[in-house]
Amino acid sequence: MTARTNDIEKAAGVLRAGGLVALPTETVYGLGANAEDPAAVARIFQVKGRPSSHPLIVHIGGAEHLDGWVEDVPAVARLLAEHFWPGPLTLVLRRGPRVPLEATGGLDTVAVRVPDHPVALALLSAFGGGVTAPSANRFGSVSPTTADHVRAELGDAVDFVLDGGPSEVGVESTIVDATGDIPSILRPGGVTREDLEAVLGHSLEVPSMSRVRVPGQHPSHYAPRARVVLTEPEKVVSEAELAQELGHQVGVFLPASFADAPVKVHAVVAIPGSMAAYARGLYGFLRELDQRGCDLIIASLPVEEGLGLAIANRLRRAAGPRPTV
Repeated sequence: MTARTNDIEKAAGVLRAGGLVALPTETVYGLGANAEDPAAVARIFQVKGRPSSHPLIVHIGGAEHLDGWVEDVPAVARLLAEHFWPGPLTLVLRRGPRVPLEATGGLDTVAVRVPDHPVALALLSAFGGGVTAPSANRFGSVSPTTADHVRAELGDAVDFVLDGGPSEVGVESTIVDATGDIPSILRPGGVTREDLEAVLGHSLEVPSMSRVRVPGQHPSHYAPRARVVLTEPEKVVSEAELAQELGHQVGVFLPASFADAPVKVHAVVAIPGSMAAYARGLYGFLRELDQRGCDLIIASLPVEEGLGLAIANRLRRAAGPRPTV
């Protein structure tokens, strides 16, 4: 099912009333609130179980609205917005007075993007303002790429779920720090490093630790219930079978180059050869192995170029150290 006009109007009304709306974007589904309503923004953190120090992304309806949300727009930010908006690119800029500190984790910077999804853009137009929208899931868990994922995880905690079909990109937006003279990638995502460099005419750094707090930087993030272990591609099968023999219910991400290899484990996901298809399916694959009862997932990292950089980032964080209770 996809959103109809009356669904979009209803969702806009929920936002105006201070409620929460799960909305589709081309990356993942977001948990949206009126970006100018501190109480509504605070409810996002409560529903997700997200630390209040973690900033949110403000979604706006077009690049022409950018000046209304930020203090200053450097030339490099305008260049990137011109080339990649609407699209899976988030720009970190100086916060304007319109943005409450609740939305930025107390920072003087704000992350802004224009989503490339007709339903999201229709909602932003009908609402007439900005919408803060982190992924519509519990903090640290696998991001949702369908409306059903949102309903299964958040249930009645969301006031309205706007169904726009499956997300086309499947991993979150690329976050670029554009506050200084030299931009850098704070989180790889749906716009590739190579595409950014082609527009800018120079190379971009992807620091392992960001000097600016941005979404998706927690050591354990995008994680299924099953523990994720990363190994070399040529060791995936042997390590998965050994873990199965030791009593684990093992799920394996089988690389395309080993597609014909027989694997004696509980569940196998064949990884697409296309990085775009892999990115689109990544979170669904993790959810599938959880649903099939796996307690351990063995995977390898793709080559870290193009969308492979974003996929590798998500897998590393999915395999990161889990919080102890």
